[in-house]
Amino acid sequence: MPKFLLDENGEPDKRNDVKLAGLLHKMGYRNTTSTVLNFGEDRGAVGYLVGEPHKGLAYMFQMMNEARIGVGVGAAVLGYQGYNYSLQYARERPQGRLPSNRDPQSKQLPIIRHADVRRMLLMQKSYVEGGLALCFYASSLFEDQRTAETEEQRRNATALLNLLTPIVKSWPSKYCLKANELAIQVLGGAGYIREFPLEQLYRDNRLNPIHEGTEAIHGLDLLGRKVPADNMAGYGLLQCEMRNTLMQAKDIEALAPLAAALEDALEKLDVVTRSLFGQMQQDIDRGLANATLYLDVFGRVVVAWIWLRQALAAEGALSASVSMEEGNFYRGKVQAARFYIEWELPEIEAQVALLTSGNMLPFEMDESWF
Repeated sequence: MPKFLLDENGEPDKRNDVKLAGLLHKMGYRNTTSTVLNFGEDRGAVGYLVGEPHKGLAYMFQMMNEARIGVGVGAAVLGYQGYNYSLQYARERPQGRLPSNRDPQSKQLPIIRHADVRRMLLMQKSYVEGGLALCFYASSLFEDQRTAETEEQRRNATALLNLLTPIVKSWPSKYCLKANELAIQVLGGAGYIREFPLEQLYRDNRLNPIHEGTEAIHGLDLLGRKVPADNMAGYGLLQCEMRNTLMQAKDIEALAPLAAALEDALEKLDVVTRSLFGQMQQDIDRGLANATLYLDVFGRVVVAWIWLRQALAAEGALSASVSMEEGNFYRGKVQAARFYIEWELPEIEAQVALLTSGNMLPFEMDESWF
């Protein structure tokens, strides 16, 4: 639907009957204008068909799936920038002393020396670097489906990308936003004021759990369509990829416990997936009622695998001769992988219990009871 209609010579002529009714005033993403448009109020607006008739939905999803990966990347980058600011601040801001130090005359420490600040920084690192690596993996699949050497490899890349797209969009949008929240907390009151950019990063990132489909929509898509597609072909491929990583990690002493934890989580994911399929066959509405929770479980397992892959690469680099700076970088990767798998991944236990038991408490809450 063009802004100007063309005359008989193909030159811009009259304005099309499309009017700007107003601007939407948003919490974040204020540099990206959102508008309300009115069409055809006077003489009728003129639009043109793009592509073949009755294939608009397929065209839209081609665009949307690429945009969803872009949303995931944007969320990861916003989270990463917040992490960088809070890390720098924590290194430079002196405040307080360790609990073991009772001397009020002693020098105050940079807040990065305090245990809870380190916890918040490590949690941010596990989210933002895990999210960014997930997006890089999806981008590699996007390339492989067009440029891989064999047709089978291209087909497998497409199946994996289709399966993982709801995760790539939703997981960074949820957890890299949480990283922005933690970044503000590291700065304390300073993080809440506009002297620092963290409050803007949070406001901007808050759009992404909604952007290009809410988290709930992607949960329904994952459980209702993507996992069962083609007799679970993509799901099976992902299982194979994960188990290949597990086999490699089991041979490395430092990573063997992480591999065992991920293998257990992978088995739980398989059990809960098949349990939910059984529930869906009995009652589709009830079977899909907890799809958002399933999305979170699935995402946690996938990102744990992404972190194990990074830990494998880091251990390989550490076995070679590296500089002190490079060594610190790789040791930080291993520590973040340990944190995610030992601290974050176990949270699926309670989620899996709810899903496999068919707990429908939210679904059964009558609207008149609110």
